[in-house]
Amino acid sequence: MNVYLAYRYWFAVCAISVVCWLSYACRSGVVTHQDTNSRYQDHVFDQEYHEAYPLLVNGQPIAIRRIAVATDSTVWVASEAGVFQKKAGYTDWAHVDSSSGSGPAYAVAVDEQTTVWVGLWNGLFLYRNQRLEQINGPAGPISALCPAQEGVYALGPSGVWLVNKQGCQKKTYSLPRSIRRAISDKQGGLWIATDVGLYHIRGSQTRIFQRPDELLSASIRGIALDSSQGVWVAGLGGVTILGQDKPRQTLEPRQGIPSSYVNCISRGPDGRMWVGTDVGVVRYSADGSHSLRFSRRWLLDDQVEDIAFDSQGTAWVATAGGVSAIRRRPMTLAQKQDYFYDVLMKRHIRTPWIAGQCRLKQPGDTSTWEPDDDDNDGEYTGNYLAMEAFRYAATHNPDAKAKAKKAFDFLKLLQEVTGTDGFFARTIVPANWTRVDDTNRTYTAQEQADERVKEPRFKPVEVRWRKSKDGKWLWKGDTSSDEVCGHMMGYYFYYELVADEAEKAVVRAHVARLVDHLIAHNFTLVDVDGKHTRWGVWSPDLLNRDPDWAPDRAQNSMELLAFLKLAYYMTGKPVYEQQYRNLIDKEGYLENMAHIKDQNPAWFIYFDVMLAAYVYPILVRCEKDPKLREFYEAHMDQWLQQRKGDKNPLINFLYCYARNKRVELTASVAFLVDTPLDLVNWTVDHTKREDVRIVRTPVLDEWQVNELPPASIRTVVRWDKNPWAAVNGTPDIEREPVFWLLPYWMGRYLKMIQ
Repeated sequence: MNVYLAYRYWFAVCAISVVCWLSYACRSGVVTHQDTNSRYQDHVFDQEYHEAYPLLVNGQPIAIRRIAVATDSTVWVASEAGVFQKKAGYTDWAHVDSSSGSGPAYAVAVDEQTTVWVGLWNGLFLYRNQRLEQINGPAGPISALCPAQEGVYALGPSGVWLVNKQGCQKKTYSLPRSIRRAISDKQGGLWIATDVGLYHIRGSQTRIFQRPDELLSASIRGIALDSSQGVWVAGLGGVTILGQDKPRQTLEPRQGIPSSYVNCISRGPDGRMWVGTDVGVVRYSADGSHSLRFSRRWLLDDQVEDIAFDSQGTAWVATAGGVSAIRRRPMTLAQKQDYFYDVLMKRHIRTPWIAGQCRLKQPGDTSTWEPDDDDNDGEYTGNYLAMEAFRYAATHNPDAKAKAKKAFDFLKLLQEVTGTDGFFARTIVPANWTRVDDTNRTYTAQEQADERVKEPRFKPVEVRWRKSKDGKWLWKGDTSSDEVCGHMMGYYFYYELVADEAEKAVVRAHVARLVDHLIAHNFTLVDVDGKHTRWGVWSPDLLNRDPDWAPDRAQNSMELLAFLKLAYYMTGKPVYEQQYRNLIDKEGYLENMAHIKDQNPAWFIYFDVMLAAYVYPILVRCEKDPKLREFYEAHMDQWLQQRKGDKNPLINFLYCYARNKRVELTASVAFLVDTPLDLVNWTVDHTKREDVRIVRTPVLDEWQVNELPPASIRTVVRWDKNPWAAVNGTPDIEREPVFWLLPYWMGRYLKMIQ
C-alpha cells in the first residue's frame, strides 16, 4: 500500500477516535486538551521528610510500644527494655531508671501540667528529679494511661485508678483485663479499647460496643477523637467512626487502609487523623483524601504502634524498629530545585562529567558513598544535558551553558574513546578503577546453548570493558538502542537551546558521524567485534523480515526515522533525507510506527514509553513536510492519551514542547511537589498492602499495582522504569535527581511554572 494512502487511512481512523473521545470528555468532565489553569505560580508548600531514630540495646533494635512528647520537645518512649528519652536536638536515647529496678514498659503519657507518667510492669510512675518515682496504689502492670481534666487514669489487668491532687482512687468499673488504650471523652468519662470491645464509661453508666453492626470487629487497638468529636475506633479490620454512639463511617482497605491490622490512631495538630497499621501510617483529611507513608523511606519499620506530635507538628511514630520523625518544612519548587541541584553536584557528577547514581558503602547512609557506573550512563547524562539546556534557556545562566557543554563533551567522548567510525560506548570509568558493574566473563558452550534457547537473539559478550588507546579509560561496549535515543534527545535540545554557531558545527559533525555509522552498517550499531550489539538493531532486514525482531518493529522504526530526521535537520545533507524517505516509502517504517498504539501486550515494555518520548520532539519539530508532520502530531496526541494515567511530568512537558500546547499541568506539578527529598533507592514493596490489587498491567510480565503510587511512596524514579511496579529498589544506591530537575526546568522554560 502506498505510504500516504496508508497514512490517510490511519489518520482518518484516529480522527474518528479523537472526535468520539472529545464527545465523551465533554459529557463526562474529564480533562480536555487544554488545562483550565495553564500556568502554575510557585508558592510555599509543606515538604515532608523523614528522620530515623533507632533505639538499640546491645546493638539490637528495640520495638517501641508507646510514645509521648513533652512540652520541652523531649521524646519519651515505653519499650520492652524500659523507658527511654531523647532530648530535643539530640539523636541518642537515654535509659531512664526507675526506683524499683528495670523491666518492660507499656505506656507513657504527658498530662496537662506537663508531668510525664509511665506505666511499667510493676506499677505507675511519674518522672521527677531526673528519675521515675512510683505512685502508691496502682498495681502493675499498667498497660494504658489517660490524662484527663480530672487527673490521670492508670489502667491495666489489675484494674483502673485515678490519680490527682486528692490522691489515688481505685475505680470499680467492670472491665475486661485486656485494656489496650483509653482516652477522655472530655465530659468526665472514658473511652476504653479492649480485646473484646469498646467500652464507654460515664459516671455509673457503661456502654459496650461489640456487635458487628456497631464496629468492624471487637478487637480494638486504638481510639481518638476527631475535630468534630467523632470517635475513631481502630482495630482488626480497619477503623469505625462513631457519631453520637452510632457508626457513621468505616475505613477498610477499599478506603485506603493498607492493612487489616490497625494498631493505633491519633489526631494531628492540623486535624488530620493518623492511622497506624502493620503496613505503615495512613493520614485522612477532612475532605476525605488520604495519603500513605510506608517503607524504609518513611519509617524504620512498617509496623506502627503509636503516634505523637510535638508543638511544631512533627509526627513521632513508634514502630517495631525504633522511632521515626515525619517532619515538615516550608518549601517552594524553586527551593526544591536548589536542594536537588546541590545534591546532584555533590554526589552525582563523576569524571569526566557523567550524571549518574552513586553507591552507598552502608545502605541508606549518604555520608559514605562512592561513584558508580551504570549501563545507561549515556542515556541518563543525555537527560542531564537536556536539563542543563532547559535551565540555560529559562535563565540564560552561563553556568548552565558551561555544564551543558561538559555533558555534551562526555557524550562525544563515548564515541571517540572506542576508536571506531561511529560506534560509541555505554559508559567509561577511569582505568584505575578496581570495581565495575557487569564485569568481563566467559561463557561455556553449554551456557551459550542455554542462553540461545531462552533468547534466540542473545549475544554472548565476554569482553564488555576495554581500555582506551590512551590508557586513561575503561569503556563499556554492547551499547543499546536506549542509549542512542537518550543521546539524540540530549543533542537536539543542546543544539536548539544552548549551542552557539561554533558549537553547533561540532554537534552536527558528531550526530552525522553516529548516523553515518548506522547507514554504513545496514542500520545497526556495530561493536568492535564487527557484529551488531544485542539491542542496537533498526535494519529493515531484521525488523521487517526476521520474525524474532517483530516485537521491536514498531518502536525501532520510529527511532530510526528520528535519527535520520535529526541528522538531516542539522546538516541539510540529502543522504539522510533520502534514506529517511526510502524507509518510509519502500520499507513501511511509517506504517510500522503507526502500530505502536496497538502493540501486542506480550511485547510492551515500559522502557519503550520513554524511548518514544525522547524522539517525539525531533520528529514533530524537525519535520517540515506538512503531511508527515501531521502524522507525527496525531501519533503523539494519541500516545499522550494512552499515557495520561502515568502522570509523568517528563512525558507531559515533552508533549507540551513538541506540540506547543499546555496540558496536564496539574498532574505534573503534583508529582514535583510530592517527590520526597530522600534519593536513597529504598526498597518499596506494595505487595504487602491490602488497599491495592496486584495486577499484570500495563506490562504483562511484571507484578504491578492497580493504582499508580504517588511519587512519595515509589522507589526513586528513573523515567525508563515502570512506575506501576509492585516491588522495586535497592538501598545501597542513591539515584541522581535529574528525573525531577529535567521536567522542572522544562516547565520553567515553557512558562507553565512561573
